[in-house]
Amino acid sequence: MKRTLIVATLIACFTFSLLTVNTNASDWIGVYARVDKVVLEPNDAAPERVQIWGAFAIASKEDRSTYQPAKRGYLYYSVKPGKEDVCRKEWADLKAIAGTGRIVGFGGRELPQSRVRKASDKPADPDVYPISVGLVKIVYDMSDYAPIRELTSLPREQK
Repeated sequence: MKRTLIVATLIACFTFSLLTVNTNASDWIGVYARVDKVVLEPNDAAPERVQIWGAFAIASKEDRSTYQPAKRGYLYYSVKPGKEDVCRKEWADLKAIAGTGRIVGFGGRELPQSRVRKASDKPADPDVYPISVGLVKIVYDMSDYAPIRELTSLPREQK
């Protein structure tokens, strides 16, 4: 788990160093998230679905270098068939960082787009969890990157 995060972090750092040199490069991450809480369904022992609450910047399908404006709400996913263990490990990692203010990236721009649901929306019809290269912990020197800047500027959840 930690090795995967380290490798993914190194890949992200390399990718974003390229982005700062070449403004025509595209970002491959599908979702940037500041996670407030994670709800595993039906239980923590063998979850089949997950609610990820927080603030999200979703990759734009029209332009490989931009993201939709960051917004608060939740993402609702089901396990990817055949990849249940990978999903559950990533969900456990998301749960571990929930509430810390850390920003992570996951999924891939080429995968089906995630839907940010409103807090008032009932959990129904989950998207399939977008497995790509694992969770990418975002380093703080990326605060000038538009989706990261937007996520950090959104107010945190009121408890």
